[in-house]
Amino acid sequence: MTADRENLSGMRARRRLRDVPETKRRELIDRSLDLGLPAAPSINDRDISLFSRSLDPMFAGINTFLKSPYVENVRDIGGYDVAFVGAPFDMGTTYRSGARFGPQAVRRISALYDSYSPDLGMDLLEEISIGDAGDIFVIPSNIEKTFNQVELGVRHILDAGAFPVIVGGDHSIGLPDATALAAHVDGRLGIIHFDRHIDTAVTTMDERMHTTHWSHATRLPNVPPANLVQIGIGGWIGNHSGVHVADDIDTTVISMFDVDELGIDRAMEIALEIAWQDADAVYLSFDIDVIDPGYAPGTGTPEPGGMTPREALRAVRTVAREGLIGMDVVEIAPPYDVADGTSQLGARVIMDTLATLVEHGHLGRRRSST
Repeated sequence: MTADRENLSGMRARRRLRDVPETKRRELIDRSLDLGLPAAPSINDRDISLFSRSLDPMFAGINTFLKSPYVENVRDIGGYDVAFVGAPFDMGTTYRSGARFGPQAVRRISALYDSYSPDLGMDLLEEISIGDAGDIFVIPSNIEKTFNQVELGVRHILDAGAFPVIVGGDHSIGLPDATALAAHVDGRLGIIHFDRHIDTAVTTMDERMHTTHWSHATRLPNVPPANLVQIGIGGWIGNHSGVHVADDIDTTVISMFDVDELGIDRAMEIALEIAWQDADAVYLSFDIDVIDPGYAPGTGTPEPGGMTPREALRAVRTVAREGLIGMDVVEIAPPYDVADGTSQLGARVIMDTLATLVEHGHLGRRRSST
């Protein structure tokens, strides 16, 4: 019984967290006291400042992801392990717009979290440095010019040496994301794509939209369709031409029926084997609508029968164990959300992915010590 108790993941995580320093947290408190002035004399806790300039209160302050520093001069983004960047573009949608508000919603609800996870045994504040690069200047009336902007913005982050976390916006930004990432890889790029929709049409209504990005990304010289794995596909919002293209170029489609029958662990084992086959890097593209709209209603194209949050978070942690070159989270549309639940799930997808990258030595302090 004692051995079983000590091997519980919660007990292991608790022991790991004892070894995590609180250096950065202390630095933030000292900075807050310096910049925000000392609190009123009646306040007994002298770590509290007069003006909020740090992590607390969670509901106060300027919105950045996890209250990370806002990198106003984006030339300085290379000083951080991770760059959070918004791509607030939703003119590639085919039905319900609103995902342009996704980046700000994720930033705002992320303040709910304090970067400390008792089940993963992780304190992101102490393990890595995150800089919020703000939003890429998108062109609402022009899809192709926005693609150029997003590609150049992601290239800048990669060239600076930071790990890009791109938050949309609709899924059309998958094409410029993939283009920038592929240019940064000396070899083949694999893509693990979570979605209820296949997104492989060539055009929709005569344009490249959020239904078309993978048919074009897999034309890049080092992004073969053989390394594109699409997980969670299904339902009744399909695209005949896109399905035909996926069949023609032979992507790997793992439907929700497959996830049900195989289980999430086996489905991800298959996905990783295919995405990494002869590949030198893998990119994670996570459409929030892969999660059932009962949990994530705030999206433009909801489709019942998707993943539970527990399945989705387990899946992205499995992907991150092998390492990633970058990730995006897309299609969070706050106008349709309930109590910020969809935005919160988007933040959790990012946090769980980053924590697993750190745990397995792909990011931050643990990477430098291995």
